[in-house]
Amino acid sequence: MVRLPGRPGTRSPRRPSGVRAPAHDRAPGASEQGPGPAARSSLARREQEAGRSRSGLRAALSGRSVAGQVFVLQVVIVLLLVVAAVAALLLQVRHDTTQEARNRSLAVAEAFANAPGTVQALGSPDPTAVLQPRAEAARKATNVDFIVVMNTDGIRYTHPKPDRIGKKFVGNIQPALAGRTEIEEINGTIGRLVQAVVPVRAPDGKVVGLVAAGVTTEHVGGAANRQMPLVLAAAAVGLALATAGTALVSRRLLRQTHGLGPREMTRMYEHHDAVLHSVREGVLILGEDGDLLLANDEAHRLLGLPKDAERRHVSELGLPTEIAALLASGRVATDEVHLVGDRLLAINQRSTDVDGGPPGSVATLRDSTELRALSGRAEVARERLSLLYDAGLGIGTSLDVTRTAEELTELAVPRFADFASVDLFDAVLDGEEPEAGNELRRAAFSGVRKDTPLYSVGERIQWVESSPQAEGLRSARAVLEPRLGEAPGWLAQDAERAAQVVEYGIHSLITVPVRAGSLVLGLVNFWRCEKPEPFDAEDLALAEELVARAAVSIDNARRFTREHSMAVTLQRSLLPRTLPEQGALDIAYRYLPAQAGVGGDWFDVLPLSGARVALVVGDVVGHGLHAAATMGRLRTAVHNFSALDPSPDELLALLDELVGRIDQDEAADPGSAPITGATCLYAIYDPVSRRCTVARAGHPPPAVIRPDGSVEFPDVPAGPPLGLGGLPFETADLELAEGSRLVLYTDGLVEDRDRDIDDGLELLRAALAGAGPSPEETCLAVLESELPDRPSDDIALIVARTRALAAERMAEWPVPTDPAAVGEVRASVTRQLARWGLEELTFTTELVLSELVTNAIRYGSAPVRVRMLYDRSLICEVFDGSTTSPHLRYAAMTDEGGRGLFLVAQLTERWGTRYTPRGKVIWAEQPLP
Repeated sequence: MVRLPGRPGTRSPRRPSGVRAPAHDRAPGASEQGPGPAARSSLARREQEAGRSRSGLRAALSGRSVAGQVFVLQVVIVLLLVVAAVAALLLQVRHDTTQEARNRSLAVAEAFANAPGTVQALGSPDPTAVLQPRAEAARKATNVDFIVVMNTDGIRYTHPKPDRIGKKFVGNIQPALAGRTEIEEINGTIGRLVQAVVPVRAPDGKVVGLVAAGVTTEHVGGAANRQMPLVLAAAAVGLALATAGTALVSRRLLRQTHGLGPREMTRMYEHHDAVLHSVREGVLILGEDGDLLLANDEAHRLLGLPKDAERRHVSELGLPTEIAALLASGRVATDEVHLVGDRLLAINQRSTDVDGGPPGSVATLRDSTELRALSGRAEVARERLSLLYDAGLGIGTSLDVTRTAEELTELAVPRFADFASVDLFDAVLDGEEPEAGNELRRAAFSGVRKDTPLYSVGERIQWVESSPQAEGLRSARAVLEPRLGEAPGWLAQDAERAAQVVEYGIHSLITVPVRAGSLVLGLVNFWRCEKPEPFDAEDLALAEELVARAAVSIDNARRFTREHSMAVTLQRSLLPRTLPEQGALDIAYRYLPAQAGVGGDWFDVLPLSGARVALVVGDVVGHGLHAAATMGRLRTAVHNFSALDPSPDELLALLDELVGRIDQDEAADPGSAPITGATCLYAIYDPVSRRCTVARAGHPPPAVIRPDGSVEFPDVPAGPPLGLGGLPFETADLELAEGSRLVLYTDGLVEDRDRDIDDGLELLRAALAGAGPSPEETCLAVLESELPDRPSDDIALIVARTRALAAERMAEWPVPTDPAAVGEVRASVTRQLARWGLEELTFTTELVLSELVTNAIRYGSAPVRVRMLYDRSLICEVFDGSTTSPHLRYAAMTDEGGRGLFLVAQLTERWGTRYTPRGKVIWAEQPLP
């Protein structure tokens, strides 16, 4: 790069060779010489520079600038070199062609003249007949144009054209007649050629003939001429490369000079020098060895440089050690702040050897003392806004009071305080409204250290009246104690603990009441320990705003806790507390509410007549009080319907009709919602026949674990969910061996938002296959393998292991439709009770069966039969073929009948009627003695 002199009288020394003016020192509109496009400020400027380079290149090629003249001169020189090379090549080719023709014609002529038989052929009567074939063969083999054999008078014996045989040879034959070889170039009939004439000597040395061989220069030079296009192509490539190289050099020169002449460049650098020394930013240019090459006036002022600082190493300028090391290293630095005297200097440093620039670095210095103070206050404001923004996002992520309090303390430490605690009334933690008082419980605590002497989480704290916390509770306003060691009200809280806190280093406190409307839910305490400065009024305002935002979330969590507790209480009151006693099934169950709130899942075990047991599970879609209340209504309805002892499909039909009526009533009330998505499964197990009758309304199918451990999901017809109406329900009869386990569940066990129900059923099958033999072990195995970490829906699970009533505990007799048969029935009952050891029940049982059998014979129809079951109670059943149901009533004094059922009701624990496909059964149960 050409070094240009500075402006006369300038305050800076002459800029050293190869040193570019710094970027900030360039005049507006002036282009940078060193940095590439990545250093330019915007895409628009890069496009402008690219367009300027293209237009400048076209100007350079036009020859109107120094760069253009250099380009034209280079092209002319390359062209002259190419032309000279081609001419030399042509001359060399021409010389080589002639020489090759002379050598070839001489060699062919001498070879043919000295060939065996040539002398004899010349002496033969017809030399042409002998020599013509030989000459033509040799001519074709040697690639010459002709071989002519002649006598000493020059008369041809051979020629490629037979019509010229016998004519005189054209050429000089005298030297050959004299015994010498003659080579000459002539213009013959076939063009410019070179021919050689040699004598043919007899054995005695006498010349007896001549042989001439010739070749045209066109044929000899053909190979060389064929190489000429390659030579010219190589010359063209060389010319193109030279032109491209010259264009690149010219373009670089044009980019560096921007098409400016010496006068314009001098004016530009004078302008740069003026700007360099007038800006309020120090500029230093250093060489790669750490020598200072240039420093403007502002750099001299900021660093206190000596006048002869240029050309000296930075370590010799008396600079602070850190700054001298930074400048000497040449490393990249961005807004590094260093203290020089009473000034804070922001230093930026970049390398100058980017894009082919000279080695070294350029550094800029800016006095940021005042800016630092302003930016510090701005940074504090930004951090406070960021803290409030994060509080809006990070506090209240869950509807749990304790967790919300923990989120507040975790956010405040250490960004605002070194320790933070949240103290709440016990009623708030339980979801209730707080009562007036100073006793709080520490719900959350966070700190920069763990060994603090402050109250720990869970402790009850009774704040004394003089403490800042008690004052905050009374006034519902934040209180600032900048110096705890000098606050007598706080020291009176607990003198021993207060002394430990002060000795620990905690020196400042802000206590802010947690207010939700007119309610004060508790206090938030912010403690400062690590930072030496105490809390001030600005910190107090920030703490109030932070707690105000958190108070909304704490109050929302409190309200949710209250509603959730009410819903849980309601739901648990509607679910069975204990299972009724029965002997047909060994039962274990689990009920797990959803994490998000109570739902509408329920289950029940209902003892029926004839030692049978009904199992029911149901599900109401949704969560909250409405789902729990709806579940209670449906469970109550199932209880009432089961008292009528209908079949499972009939009970679901009744339940479906009830849900439809409920929906109609709810639709008339705008403030209520209809029941949507209610499902139910109802199963009746009979230990006598070991048959289980199942029907379901939109509910998942049951699972059966056989005694051998195999698992299956029986094909139970899936009816529509409850409330749709219009479609009948179907039942499925399952025959279960004794010891089989029937598994009923709700969809929360097998279905989840991240899992399809088919996958859930397969997982359930695997869990049941590996479960232990007891119902309790089965429940544990299922929940351990199937239960999600945070179930989104309620889960109800019942596992019932079947029992079978032994044959010796059953007795059954057919009864003729004759009133006299009642006596035989009484006798049979007496004998059977004696076998069972129940003689104490003989009189009562005889009386009950006598009344029931008499009614069946009198008012029923055949067939009539009696069955007695010895289970947890003594069950008497009378079957008949009619569907007429007897009713209990008070008989008048004059009535002859009507007192039988009254006696049965008084003598038994329960009695009733159930219907079968072939009639009805009147049953009665007596407790065992």
